Amino acid sequence: MKESKKSVIPPANRYHGLKNQGATCYLNSVLQVLFMTKEFREAVKREQPETENIDLHLTNLFDNLTKCTAQTCQITRKLGISRVHEQRDAAEYFEKILSHTSPEASQIFQGQLTHKNICSKCHTETDTDGPFWSLPLALKDSYSENYRVVDGFKEFFKASDVSGDNQMYCDECDHKADATMKCVMKHHPEVLVLLLKRFEFDYRYMEYVKISRCVDVPCTLKIPENETYELYGFVDHFGNMRGGHYTATIKCQDDKSWYNFNDTMVTRLPDNQSFQMDNTMK
Repeated sequence: MKESKKSVIPPANRYHGLKNQGATCYLNSVLQVLFMTKEFREAVKREQPETENIDLHLTNLFDNLTKCTAQTCQITRKLGISRVHEQRDAAEYFEKILSHTSPEASQIFQGQLTHKNICSKCHTETDTDGPFWSLPLALKDSYSENYRVVDGFKEFFKASDVSGDNQMYCDECDHKADATMKCVMKHHPEVLVLLLKRFEFDYRYMEYVKISRCVDVPCTLKIPENETYELYGFVDHFGNMRGGHYTATIKCQDDKSWYNFNDTMVTRLPDNQSFQMDNTMK
């Protein structure tokens, strides 16, 4: 008798893609990241669906994705996307999906920032708390030719002084005064999302342009308060403001392999993929 072997799903058939309704690659890329985030996938399935939430539609979509190439028509209807041939922003629809998801599920991505204003004269500190689903990092502020996420993170949380026309009103002093502003992370999200701000307004041409510089993303990121995050996925935009295409590259939590999700096409990447060097993704 031959030795019994367990059935193994071929890597090419392990994951399935999403059909593009016209120009909905921005939505497909975000949905694939959410599907591959096991904690989120289980959370939307666990919560009792309510009419105003999108959890039930996401659960149906994720169930379909485990079997075959899936459609996103229910999701686009729920999000009010009527012009499916119009390219939109992936980051915007990531937050839009979470805003339509039950709090129990969306809190996986939610953190909280505290903005501190410290009066330079009386040293009174004023704190304002606010939730976030992604941290925006400006690519133009960098210390090297390649943009380094580590530098961008330090820049985001660096204290800055305001004076002159930028003075801030102090309730204690009852007039404007110089101040120091800084931001601290009050609550660390379970999954941290970083938004690389590749588009800026060019006053020479009076239009938005894309910053097409290489970005170094560490596979392991240690942030203030010694919280550590492991990189497991990113969404790429190819093209410019007038047109382009989105794909998602995601690390499987089971076999630790990287997969590229390009609408209906899913490709397992070689272990020595070119974008990973010295524990850094480029």
